[in-house]
Amino acid sequence: MSGSPPMIPRERCEYSAIVDRPPLKLPGGARMVVWSIVNLEVWDISKPMARQVLPAPTGVPLLPDVPNWSWHEYGMRVGVWRFFDLYKRLAIAPTLSINARVCEDYPRVAQQARDAGWEFMGHAYEQGPIHKETDQKAMIQRSMQVIEKFTGKRPVGWLGPGLTQTFDTPEFLAEAGVKYIGDWVYDDEPTVIRTASGPLVTLPYTVELNDIPMMLVQHHESDHLLKRTIDSFDRLYAESKDRPKIMSIAIHPYISGQPFRIKYLEAIYDYVNKHQGVVHWNGEQILDWFEGQAGKAGSSHERNGAAKNCRHQSADRGRRILEE
Repeated sequence: MSGSPPMIPRERCEYSAIVDRPPLKLPGGARMVVWSIVNLEVWDISKPMARQVLPAPTGVPLLPDVPNWSWHEYGMRVGVWRFFDLYKRLAIAPTLSINARVCEDYPRVAQQARDAGWEFMGHAYEQGPIHKETDQKAMIQRSMQVIEKFTGKRPVGWLGPGLTQTFDTPEFLAEAGVKYIGDWVYDDEPTVIRTASGPLVTLPYTVELNDIPMMLVQHHESDHLLKRTIDSFDRLYAESKDRPKIMSIAIHPYISGQPFRIKYLEAIYDYVNKHQGVVHWNGEQILDWFEGQAGKAGSSHERNGAAKNCRHQSADRGRRILEE
């Protein structure tokens, strides 16, 4: 961009050990944030499906892939309504990582989330890796515009499909008005990365407490989401005595909305809500809190020190890495 080679991740933000940073502080004596993210997608029947639960005989992907399309469709017709019931009962408004095309193809679902006060987070126009986009910048702008038109509010957050990015993606996102991303799963706390279009905050999304890798890649039993989340929560809660922690949970209605899995998701919230000092925030709330912390602390925190701590290293190094 602008004639310069794109930055690699290390050039966007230098390494930072969590023990070397001053602890942040949550309001009201809270010590831990649970960030719930529901992912809603559009799987175009004319394209290869994003995931497969049932490969075709001989194992060769074929089009149209009706069985895997309909498996995902179950999540939109049935599974997501189990999510709506759960979060209504708990008075939690999660973050909704949403393909913008959901607003057009599934307006009934998108309207339910909008009316329930869920935070809409950009998740591309339709499901597919960023690398396959012929005009990534235009797709990002289109996604933001469709969501803004539907909700009346431009999203401040973004999650790439499958967390995919190219080296240019952060610049395109910042240009489109995105303030935070979930694609960098490298820390327990928010951080700031540098782009040519201004800073972006990274929030601690998860690939560990995420039903896609857990159930579709690693093929764990249905109760494993509950077990792993409790194990993670217990450790983070203990550590939150000294510094606040954020635990994210990422779910998809065609996976965790299945009748044999939903009770384990419900049990997660039953467990964490027994503990004092736990709050449920969406991504924008976490962003606002983090920016407020940075403002109070001045240059000692990452937000105000982004230009210094995440400075561009050498262009020659970037060129060398890209050429290898």
